[in-house]
Amino acid sequence: MELDGARRLVARAARIVGFTGAGISTESGVPDFRSPNGVWAQNRIVDFQEFVSSEAGRVEYWRQKALAWPAMRDAQPNAGHYAFVELHRQGRLDALITQNIERLHQRSGLPTDKVLELHGTTTEAVCLTCGDRISSDEACRRIEAGEKAPRCRQCGGPLKPATISFGQAMPHDVMVRAQAAAETCDLMIAVGSSLVVEPAASIPRIARMAGARLIIVNRDSTPLDGIADAVVHGEIGKVLPELVRRDGD
Repeated sequence: MELDGARRLVARAARIVGFTGAGISTESGVPDFRSPNGVWAQNRIVDFQEFVSSEAGRVEYWRQKALAWPAMRDAQPNAGHYAFVELHRQGRLDALITQNIERLHQRSGLPTDKVLELHGTTTEAVCLTCGDRISSDEACRRIEAGEKAPRCRQCGGPLKPATISFGQAMPHDVMVRAQAAAETCDLMIAVGSSLVVEPAASIPRIARMAGARLIIVNRDSTPLDGIADAVVHGEIGKVLPELVRRDGD
């Protein structure tokens, strides 16, 4: 019944915003962060302050990055990602807000300007001093060649993966755009997120308070299930294509 009800909500919506977390990408082989076997369970968390202030912290951060990068680099979009592409093709996707960092939404075919990356991207490294960027492929090649914590070749400043670490400020312009999208959509589909990491988790709540309908698709229960119009538990790559499929497709 929840799936049928969710399908009806999607069919009636004209201005849809997607909100995605790690769950949509684990089905592409990308490891998540919070599960018992996730990244944080197997590694020491290096927060932003430690990265900035400690060479040892930077070395540890980059060690973890170099180990995780091949899985991120080689992952391919799955049916869940392509379901949002279908909504875009139908002209009904206003924006895709994501907590994910591997850019599978862009690789699935969504235009870059449709995707709002709340937590940055792991596909690039950025200099914390001058802002110059290089690809993660280049940064990891330099680590393989013997650099422990790569530094910027323009100014000598520390390079950091262009993701948002604990203690690091969220990108203001992206948050403003995400909140605006939430306030103006008529349906938000929150997919594969535990909806506990703030301030990102407040986005679906903002949409609901502004009058939008809310669908949550996730493996487990979330703190926002009680305010959702429909909650669907199941494999995202199977559920989402069913939600966006139009009769006759």
